[in-house]
Amino acid sequence: MNRKLTWMLLAGMTMAFVQCKDSGEAVEPDDENELITSVTLKFTEQGTSNVSTFSFKDPDGDGGNAATKFDTISLKPNKTYTLAIELLDESKTPVNDITKEVEKESDEHLFVYTATPGALLTYSYGDKDKNNYPIGLTGSAVTGAAGDGKLKVQLRHQPGAKNGTPTPGSDDVNLDFILKVK
Repeated sequence: MNRKLTWMLLAGMTMAFVQCKDSGEAVEPDDENELITSVTLKFTEQGTSNVSTFSFKDPDGDGGNAATKFDTISLKPNKTYTLAIELLDESKTPVNDITKEVEKESDEHLFVYTATPGALLTYSYGDKDKNNYPIGLTGSAVTGAAGDGKLKVQLRHQPGAKNGTPTPGSDDVNLDFILKVK
């Protein structure tokens, strides 16, 4: 009985070591979310050269100290704007332009612009990635009647999962700007 138990224990240990053997393949690290310390929204009123710029700045990134700048977005009612976004990582010297990185990796990123209430602003994408999915670095924003609300700006990081919807992935940016249409 002891001999059977010893052989079974020895066989079990051998199997455990064989199964844990290193395959020799290097494990690739997952794509990490970008550090973004500054988000700037640039609204250009259609048919004019009127540009309104609104920014969010958090020099130490998410967590830690509070943001040092969080503008209220103020737009005219019933107007069409071209919307462009700029992202920076100002924690590095020189400053890292994350906008270019998002453009380069556009098949892994999706901007989502959500107004609450929805009638305040409607966003339409102006750019697409190589798979014909929207990106959101540029687009069109159409304001409705005067009112107050919020504009949620999200940058979804979706490596290997982008399907044109906000669902897969995680947030690189998730900001709720106060929106005033007046």
